[in-house]
Amino acid sequence: MNARTDLALESVNAAKISEGITKTERGKAFKITEIKIAEDKHGEKIGKKKGRYITLEGSPLSNFSDEFKNMCTEFSEELSQFIPDGRVLAVGLGNNDITPDALGPQAAAKILATRHLREELGDEDEFLSGLRPVGVLASGVLGQTGIETAELIEGLMEKINPSAIIAIDALACSDVNRLGKTIQLSDAGISPGSGVQNKRHELSQDTLGVPVIAVGVPTVVDMHTIVEDYTGKAVNTDLPNMMVTPRDIDRLIERSAAMIAAGINMALHPQLSFEDIEAIMY
Repeated sequence: MNARTDLALESVNAAKISEGITKTERGKAFKITEIKIAEDKHGEKIGKKKGRYITLEGSPLSNFSDEFKNMCTEFSEELSQFIPDGRVLAVGLGNNDITPDALGPQAAAKILATRHLREELGDEDEFLSGLRPVGVLASGVLGQTGIETAELIEGLMEKINPSAIIAIDALACSDVNRLGKTIQLSDAGISPGSGVQNKRHELSQDTLGVPVIAVGVPTVVDMHTIVEDYTGKAVNTDLPNMMVTPRDIDRLIERSAAMIAAGINMALHPQLSFEDIEAIMY
């Protein structure tokens, strides 16, 4: 079976642990699984590059959970491991006009942009001007702009000179039980659209010269994969296929975008409390 998935956890589970790949578990608000792939050659079998892949699994992200603060905090702590000192560019990938693909743009809209504050405020507001410089971009998709996201980012690199890029995107999974319940973090970069066979130019340290931290939530699973999962038999690929998304996808995107944005804001600006972040976002 050739399941479409962006999740390293699902790829590793399907192929079993092999040489150069390790898996550890931890977590409180989430069940957290960290997969480390030592070298590109070790990840070839599962189609993943070398790097760390952290999967956070919990209750449906579309729910208004009493654990929201704890989930944001734990996500933020996991993300902080990847972020170096210095200015950061946060990029929301995807199409805001297509709900299952709107995670990136909606999360980007809630990330605190601070790169301009030091220049505009100077010593007028020492606290705000002392926040880490962060730039935010909602790139749109090739069909809307005629420009690859990688090209847009490359054009900004010299001007902004970030120490890292955080790329947020909707993902595909192969297990319906992880749909809308999972967050994946990785320092291996991202190829937008790869899980739905619409792979765009790669965003990674190899292509951009700085660490690219990928953050995503699975919002779609393809019908052939569902059938294969439930029947254990390969589907005739000549049969029509479709992408399936949860019926509460509007709420899922809204809530998961808020959680991801809150976690990113907390990781980038640790001097701000969760309550500060909430007040800024809403």
